[in-house]
Amino acid sequence: MTNTVTLGTHGLTQDEVVAVARHGAKVVISKDAHAAMAATRAHIEKLAVSDTPVYGISTGFGALANRHIEVADRVQLQKSLIRSHAAGMGPIVETEVTRALMLLRLKTMCTGRTGVRPEVAETYAKLLNANITPAVHEFGSLGCSGDLAPLAHCAMVVMGEGRAFGPDGVEAPVADLLKAAGIVPVELREKEGLALINGTDGMLGMLILAIHDLESLLDSADVIAAMSVEGLLGTDQVFRPELHFALRPHAGQAKSAANMFAALAGSAIVASHREGDSRVQDAYSLRCAPQVAGAVRDSVTYAKSVAEQELASAIDNPVVLESGEVTSNGNFHGAPVGYVLDFLAITATDLGSISERRTDRMLDKARSFGLNPFLADDPGVDSGLMIGQYTAAGLVSDSKRLAVPASVDSIPTSAMQEDHVSMGWHAGRKLRRVVDNLRMILAVEWVAASLAIEARAPHKPAAVTGKWVEKLRTKVPGVGPDRFLAPQLEAAAELLRN
Repeated sequence: MTNTVTLGTHGLTQDEVVAVARHGAKVVISKDAHAAMAATRAHIEKLAVSDTPVYGISTGFGALANRHIEVADRVQLQKSLIRSHAAGMGPIVETEVTRALMLLRLKTMCTGRTGVRPEVAETYAKLLNANITPAVHEFGSLGCSGDLAPLAHCAMVVMGEGRAFGPDGVEAPVADLLKAAGIVPVELREKEGLALINGTDGMLGMLILAIHDLESLLDSADVIAAMSVEGLLGTDQVFRPELHFALRPHAGQAKSAANMFAALAGSAIVASHREGDSRVQDAYSLRCAPQVAGAVRDSVTYAKSVAEQELASAIDNPVVLESGEVTSNGNFHGAPVGYVLDFLAITATDLGSISERRTDRMLDKARSFGLNPFLADDPGVDSGLMIGQYTAAGLVSDSKRLAVPASVDSIPTSAMQEDHVSMGWHAGRKLRRVVDNLRMILAVEWVAASLAIEARAPHKPAAVTGKWVEKLRTKVPGVGPDRFLAPQLEAAAELLRN
């Protein structure tokens, strides 16, 4: 993981966003970015003293865009904009989301298309490097005209106002936090307030973080599914390479099938029932695991392409063109990002659904091919994983509700000036919860599959699946009487997180 991220005029990689948002990588602004910002700021300075009406410089905002603002009031205009737009409510969002939000807004400043002074961008970099995190609320963005309220709460801290948390995660007066870090608050000037809030940065940040998590969980899901196949005395033959890309050329399916086939290589458990097994085919939740997980992989690949395009974008309104012209546009609309956030929530929900079905199969004595009911040590005295499956089922149900798309909704705002919005921020909030749910569902399956594999002794598992049993046993005990189950499931989920 990189320790320093340099911001130039051409954007960031997704890994760099994760490094800053999650791992505290330091941010440096390049000389080219400084030069680009200074050049476009010169155009803004000329317009700032002009009588020519320019949105965001000499006019009001939204439905008030036709109001001409006198030269003497144009600095106050920017301050008032931030204070009024910092209108969020509800719980404070996660630190990593706010850091991603700030970094991505800074990324757009560094393109030189927003017209902000270089010192504004440097102040954002200093906040990130000092681990000062503005308090951003759950509600306030509709994903159009940018993530307005979340970004405004960040801009408040740049101004020396609002609420923020220090490096220790404890809230303290903003003035004290800035002073301790040697950061001087910025007095926003013409165009700058608008430039700090008119972006898709919150929803994009949540998309990038979710993609990072899903890529890791997909690799885990393939191995855990293979463990379930092993524990349920299933066959590995349906995962052979010749049955996938050559017959159905979906790249994700081929990848997941290859992962499962490799995970089961050399399994004595699989080999033990190749002869004399009367079953013709395994249940869909086993046999079709690569088809489902692979489709999720392909959806992630598409989402990554959207994220990469958005990372290469300069989202602001109005925007400063190379010619110096300052012009309005609609690039702040979050539809491209909102759609894929919803898409990923749907596919991740289904991956959790098929995982829970495999767990249920391992607990049902009528379908588990000789395993103890509920994988209990002494069924009747012990309940085993009976209620663990309830938890997984509840998580699946929650994800199904969250998989209802947010981006198909729109509530007109700003006196009907902003009459169609993306709800991309809300799609991002939903997806984060779906990803967390998926991790917990897979953790339950992992605990169940490890017990099922151990119950097949003396037959030994494959090398890969065996290592995953061993990995789990470092935190979660194996066969034995009922114990406090919640910490075991949480430990498995934490192993998947890390």
